[in-house]
Amino acid sequence: MTASNREQLDNLAGHLTRRRPLILQAWHQLVDADPGLTTASSISRAQFYDHIPQLLDAFADLLCAEDFREKKQASAEQKKSAGEHGLHRWQQGYNQAQTMREWAHLHICLLEELDHYARTHPSTSATVMHQARRALVRLCGDGVCESTARYARMQQVEAASRLHDLEQAVQHLQSVDRERAERWREAAHDLRSTVNVVTTAAAVLRRDGVAESARERMSQVLHRGTTSLHALLVDLMDLARLESGQERRNPTSFDAAQILTAFCDPLRALAAERHLFFETEGVATLPVEGDPVKVQRIAQNLITNALNATSRGGVRVTWEERAVGKREQWILCVQDTGPGLDVRTAEPLQRALKRATEESHQVEEHANPSRGESEKLDPAPTLTSRSPQGSACDLGGEGIGLSIVKRLCELLDASLELETSPGAGTTFRVIFPRRYQNPPSAEKAAADIEPQ
Repeated sequence: MTASNREQLDNLAGHLTRRRPLILQAWHQLVDADPGLTTASSISRAQFYDHIPQLLDAFADLLCAEDFREKKQASAEQKKSAGEHGLHRWQQGYNQAQTMREWAHLHICLLEELDHYARTHPSTSATVMHQARRALVRLCGDGVCESTARYARMQQVEAASRLHDLEQAVQHLQSVDRERAERWREAAHDLRSTVNVVTTAAAVLRRDGVAESARERMSQVLHRGTTSLHALLVDLMDLARLESGQERRNPTSFDAAQILTAFCDPLRALAAERHLFFETEGVATLPVEGDPVKVQRIAQNLITNALNATSRGGVRVTWEERAVGKREQWILCVQDTGPGLDVRTAEPLQRALKRATEESHQVEEHANPSRGESEKLDPAPTLTSRSPQGSACDLGGEGIGLSIVKRLCELLDASLELETSPGAGTTFRVIFPRRYQNPPSAEKAAADIEPQ
């Protein structure tokens, strides 16, 4: 490459760096105008841009690279940023098709910027512009591939969590079967004893009573086992409907505070029976648009899991409204005083959510919010754990329940966050859009993106 071409590539890279705010703004406007993309309206601008600024830095470095080592390093940074972007889009409630559509819009914005540069800098050689366009194709191609690969890994994580729950259910039923056999063996032993020892009728009735008690205990174990299995099968059916696309978002106006209050009130007695506190706090009225049935299902799964995970202390449920510039949101937060999760030993889906939540907050922390617009959302608070490690109740089906919550959040354009650590309890926070703008029809969502 000639020195002149090298200088022209450096100038082009500097131009793209200076124009980056305008490029990102144009990308955001294209996404806002796309009726097939509604999730972007429910997240902050910093969350929307995510790792794309770092990816554009790597693109500029690639244009300026002078040797193979520098090109290789810049290309690796591009792929890393693209993969992290895919992870956060998964955490923010995007489906795979929505992420790909956003990449297409970004490609269009960058291509138009290159065309604009070529028109305003006619002295730039055709060789330089050709090389820049090739690099752009590679950038967006790698971005799509890395985002798709990361999303596929997240789906595998969810599948692994469901497999674990099924294995736990099988082990539970096997344990029930072993206990049933042991109870009948004890009853048979008692009966043989009464036959061998001919005593008074009172002694025989007394031994029969012991056997009936054993049978009653065994029946209770069977009832708990079949109830647990029924709930697990219902969850699997719900998850299958969500993953097959049979569930649809049915937005309507409702009062989220009223629905959450009505759902939580009966749970106070259940918590009191287990000597746990159950607190709720939130605004008295919270008018929103959304699917009230699916919102209640999210709350039900998170609160039930929180109660099951807590042996001492209790559960706290809060809801509030939040405005981020022109975007209105509302937040559901479920905190427990359970033993907390050690991310290293947690289930795969829990580890993925924890990591995505942490990295999303890092992006928020390093982003520059717009003037007069506070976009930073502090990490969700956790309660101090009161439950010793290993003391949680039976958590069968929790992984499947969490997968259902994640899928419902994707359907509702909501973001799911997990904050936890051993000794600090566990907090799940769901950030919902307060209103939906331009809800896409199935036909529009499936339409190809047309060049602007």
